Amino acid sequence: MPAPRVIVAPQSFKGSADAVAVAAAIARGVRRAWPDARVDELPLADGGEGTVRALVRATNGTTHLARVHDPLGREIEAEWGLFGDGKTAVVEMAAASGLPLLLPEERDPRVTSTRGTGELVLAAAQSGAHRIVIGIGGSATNDGGAGLARALGYRFFDRAGREIPEGGASLARLHRIDGQTDPRLVRPAIDVACDVRNPLLGPEGASAVYGPQKGATPEIVRELDAALARYADVLEAFVGRRIRDVPGAGAAGGLGAGLLAFLDARLVSGAELVLGAVRFADRVRGADLVITGEGRIDRQSAYGKLTGAVTAAARAAGVPVVAVVGGVGAGHESAGLGDIAVASEGVSLEEAMARPLPLVERAAERLVRAHATAGPRD
Repeated sequence: MPAPRVIVAPQSFKGSADAVAVAAAIARGVRRAWPDARVDELPLADGGEGTVRALVRATNGTTHLARVHDPLGREIEAEWGLFGDGKTAVVEMAAASGLPLLLPEERDPRVTSTRGTGELVLAAAQSGAHRIVIGIGGSATNDGGAGLARALGYRFFDRAGREIPEGGASLARLHRIDGQTDPRLVRPAIDVACDVRNPLLGPEGASAVYGPQKGATPEIVRELDAALARYADVLEAFVGRRIRDVPGAGAAGGLGAGLLAFLDARLVSGAELVLGAVRFADRVRGADLVITGEGRIDRQSAYGKLTGAVTAAARAAGVPVVAVVGGVGAGHESAGLGDIAVASEGVSLEEAMARPLPLVERAAERLVRAHATAGPRD
């Protein structure tokens, strides 16, 4: 009998371990239970933190560093990647404009900026890439992508002709936008991994839904929503089309709207984009088992999320799919998985978060032993 082939395709356990480390831990557990297995590690990401490393690893690409500005304008080094084909670059806004870059007391979406994300996009464009993939999860910002646009060559003025400061609040004073996109960004196609459908404004918009996690009080949410409304008026007049109601325009504090307006980007499902980039449908064909995973699985995992997309693709190929997870929530049965091993079973949440990888490895070993004993299940 040929050695069984196992595809290990988890995403990160957020706040605990990145997808590369989780995939490696699951693979170790598989080999302990099934020593002759051929294991293909395929760490995945959903557009947030870890997207660059996951996609670079999956495509045998390379990582690079760029000097950019963090959400408060401090210089930092941020990572971006180039796929193995040399034609596709990948950027994650979390590396330059992400919430983890700030201390809790520094979080203030009235002043944080996406300028660093624009600088990362420019660094990727300088590589000569024909396509740039941008993951926009985990933002610390609510500036509608105005900071990104500044990095690309645009300027923002008030009624008196003065440039307004960076950040979301100052957009309330916006009167005029000048400039054009840096010529290095004319050629590449821009694809944005965006799994949220929020419009820019209103009760389901950027400020109301995501502002509180970035430090916005109810009063600040109202202030930011009004500022983005002014921004939308000026921006739409500048580009000559309506953007505020496009599904996903409110993603990442309105960065979705900025990418649509200034880069003519295409907002696509993050799960669809990632699975296409790593050629998941081709790689899963003929496998004996797929093991996926995430920090917490619940009813949302089946709807447009990466775990649900992996499960659907594996089942379409006739390959059984199981999961190692940190924990489970209500409705996890709807994910359609054959079996689920919970890594945190029998230990405290603190221990599970502090030492996830040995727990993940043991859970994977239990899962594979049970699968090998029971045989494939639908």
